[in-house]
Amino acid sequence: MQPAGILETVLYASDLAAVEAFYSNVLGLELYSRAPPRQLFYRCGESMLLIFNPEVTRLTAAEGKLPVPPHGAVGPGHVCFRATAAEIAAWRQRLQAKGVAIESDFAWPGGGRSLYVRDPAGNSIEFAQPEIWGLA
Repeated sequence: MQPAGILETVLYASDLAAVEAFYSNVLGLELYSRAPPRQLFYRCGESMLLIFNPEVTRLTAAEGKLPVPPHGAVGPGHVCFRATAAEIAAWRQRLQAKGVAIESDFAWPGGGRSLYVRDPAGNSIEFAQPEIWGLA
């Protein structure tokens, strides 16, 4: 047996208002659910992007309100969004128009391209062609 895919990915950010503006207004993701000051949940195609405030998440996990094991991370995380070459070019233009600095634009030696930016929490956000992993 093997998992069919990744259902959800989690990033952490203390300033939920800043990351909500980024993911909603800059990336255009659909806000699925919000529960300030703890979390934001976004729909992204067939997957979910969850953004938790690490300080609040630790407190609520310690209170045992949900039967979910506590989890979390400290420091910047990373998420990569699948994109075609044309979409990466369009993302570059959109991000620059929104004032988001491009951290790196890289053509991989084995094929495919990646575009990297940072969200307001410092998380590394990548847009990449699936070819970088041999997935076309």
